[in-house]
Amino acid sequence: MLRFTQTRRVRLLSIAMLPGIAILCWFAAAVSTSPFSVVRAVAAEPHDSTGADHTAQASPSRADQASQSSATKEADSSADAASATEMRPYTEHIPGTDVSFEMVPIPGGTFLMGSPETEANRNEDEGPQHRVKIDPFWMGKFEVTWDEYEIWNFSLDVQRRQLRGIEPTERDKLADAVTRPTKPYTDMTFGMGKEGYPAICMTQLAAKKYCEWLSAKTGRFYRLPTEAEWEYACRAGTTTAYSFGDDPSRLDEFAWYYDNSDGQYQKVGQKKPNPWGLHDMHGNVAEWCLDQYDPTFYAKCAEQPLTDNPLRRPSRLYPRVVRGGSWDDDPELLRSAARRGSTPDWKMQDPQIPQSIWYHTDAIFVGFRVVRPLVEPPAEVKQQLYGADKSQLE
Repeated sequence: MLRFTQTRRVRLLSIAMLPGIAILCWFAAAVSTSPFSVVRAVAAEPHDSTGADHTAQASPSRADQASQSSATKEADSSADAASATEMRPYTEHIPGTDVSFEMVPIPGGTFLMGSPETEANRNEDEGPQHRVKIDPFWMGKFEVTWDEYEIWNFSLDVQRRQLRGIEPTERDKLADAVTRPTKPYTDMTFGMGKEGYPAICMTQLAAKKYCEWLSAKTGRFYRLPTEAEWEYACRAGTTTAYSFGDDPSRLDEFAWYYDNSDGQYQKVGQKKPNPWGLHDMHGNVAEWCLDQYDPTFYAKCAEQPLTDNPLRRPSRLYPRVVRGGSWDDDPELLRSAARRGSTPDWKMQDPQIPQSIWYHTDAIFVGFRVVRPLVEPPAEVKQQLYGADKSQLE
């Protein structure tokens, strides 16, 4: 079926990049065949996407020291909420950087998950429809961009502190302890643009680890959405095929997809938002969810009159859920209920042995956005339900 095959432009672009990938990967393999040993080396030696070594240090200015404090206070004032009625949009400033992102409150409630049998272009895995309860949470207004993602991916926050001679805060120390990826073996933008564009090509593990780092960095708990949370937020109270209705001819107003994307992803936030203020929920890049893709899971949920915050916990590496469709997809894959699972083909051009746990070189249509629940779960629940699982680390 279409949702489990590589899409048209992706395969051509990946193959075009293969010679450079192979050379870079041969060099990486000569250094180390263990992903974890390379991670330790990266953490010990600051670098950026150009490979430059930044070891010089400068004395921190008062402005540098004050900016971290003021940014945290600004986010704190609007991010706090004791109940759903107090939830407001807020801007999170990543401490020690000039980068920020916006979060939108999503009210709790119930909805009918999946699609009716009468919906055009419906797939069997979208049913049976079943009623689901969702607790309140905040969700990223936009998909995570390279501006945000590369701070973690390339340890840019660590480099900045070292260059300016700034001592790490307690939160910095916690964030620095989170494992970061090995250096990518090619340009993961594939020449499609970086500033303001969605980050792509990461595995679900990498997206989870970014959330773990972001949580430590900000002091607020961020994670990937569950598949149910994602569809609930995408629908934004609607019951139609798309959040704007049933007519795919209106997609140009709300989404980047195969017919209008000019063969690549686009900067986030250029299209109209859905009724809850979320941009690019249809198209641009498909988005990671926490769940294992299971075509039978809806039937199990439908056995109960109401399923409370469902999560299909992963037990194997493939397939895992991505939602929303992408710039390389046709309209039917952008529907609110459309489901898709990851496949090993997303690493087809990765010549490393073993293949990287961090990158899906062929998934240039996959990114993610973050959520933050109103009620933060206990630490053991965070790791058990939302952290890396065994099959991702093997």
